[in-house]
Amino acid sequence: MIERTRIPLHRDPKFRALVIQILALAFVGYGFYSLFQTTVDNLVARGIQTGTSFFDEVAPFQIGFSPFFDYKLGESTYIDVFFIGIQNTILVAVLGIVAATLLGFFIGVVRLSPNWLISRGALVYIEIFRNVPLLLQIMFWNFAIFLPSLPAPKNSIEMGAFYLNARGFHTPLPVIDDSTGFALWMSMLAVLCVGLIVFARRAKVRFQETGQQLPVVWISLGAIIGGGYILYLIAGSPLIFDEPVLGRFNFKGGGQLPLPLFSLWFALTLYTAAFIAENVRAGIQSVSHGQTEASHALGLSRKDTVRLVTIPQALRVIIPPTISQYLNLTKNSSLAVAVGYEELVAVWAGITLNQTGQALVIIGMTVAVYECLSLFTSFVLNWYNKRIQLTER
Repeated sequence: MIERTRIPLHRDPKFRALVIQILALAFVGYGFYSLFQTTVDNLVARGIQTGTSFFDEVAPFQIGFSPFFDYKLGESTYIDVFFIGIQNTILVAVLGIVAATLLGFFIGVVRLSPNWLISRGALVYIEIFRNVPLLLQIMFWNFAIFLPSLPAPKNSIEMGAFYLNARGFHTPLPVIDDSTGFALWMSMLAVLCVGLIVFARRAKVRFQETGQQLPVVWISLGAIIGGGYILYLIAGSPLIFDEPVLGRFNFKGGGQLPLPLFSLWFALTLYTAAFIAENVRAGIQSVSHGQTEASHALGLSRKDTVRLVTIPQALRVIIPPTISQYLNLTKNSSLAVAVGYEELVAVWAGITLNQTGQALVIIGMTVAVYECLSLFTSFVLNWYNKRIQLTER
């Protein structure tokens, strides 16, 4: 029987690696603690007591845009400002991600068009918008294009109950008049959506078995719009609409899409779409040309080849770098302070910080919000990317 020689701990590479990692972690932790304590001591020396007691203090400034939270000057607190900033940041990020994805996908496909003029036009778009600093683009669209081009509120461009001017786009605002009827309408819409999901799955099974396609997207859109309106009438029209009315200086009532939000969204969309377009182009070109030739041999048109063969395989290459662009778009929304849009950095890490002086708490909370938004976005898209990956036997 062979006896195993026991290795001394100081010569065991695993033990030494563990000790080194523990020491490194302790060193880094001590460094962060020292930095935190030094910051707190400096704030105390300047008469600023670090804490969260200011959360319940009334915010002495006005916030002009808050679509989901009710903000009242003289009543709302600083913590309300924090949540309104998060709300406005998420709003522009979601709108930007959706628009940039659609535009970037279209430009990326057009970039590979056999038509020389169209493909070169897409190339010019990509090279212009991805090589100009985003802050400059935001200020260009807001101050050089939209503000000089749009009229004052008294000379607004009228489109029925809708008004467009230099302060934004004013629309009628739906208000719940009958809560019971509204709940009934929502319930019927939920049933309709479930039915459409079942219909889409059966249409997919039918396509896989017979090769016959149904226009699922158009049928679903028609059912949601037409069926939703019919269900709305059946529920007794539970909504009323608060229409904007021109006052002395601006419109009162209704809803408003402020110009800074539109300028920021527009610039973020054009800038991010240029990078997504390159991801799409690279993903499409990664698909073997033999796949395209095989689809043509089976009688598929160019449109069906792109939709059924090329894009599903290209997505496995497109999604990973596109996740980074979504994260960049969310973080780039902090540039909104240049045009006065009231997102998290502007109202919380800007105005609130200047009012209270609580730099440590406010900056820490701001960093935590962006970290959570980035991690959530990465988690969702990584889950989807894993789901569509090829499964090897």
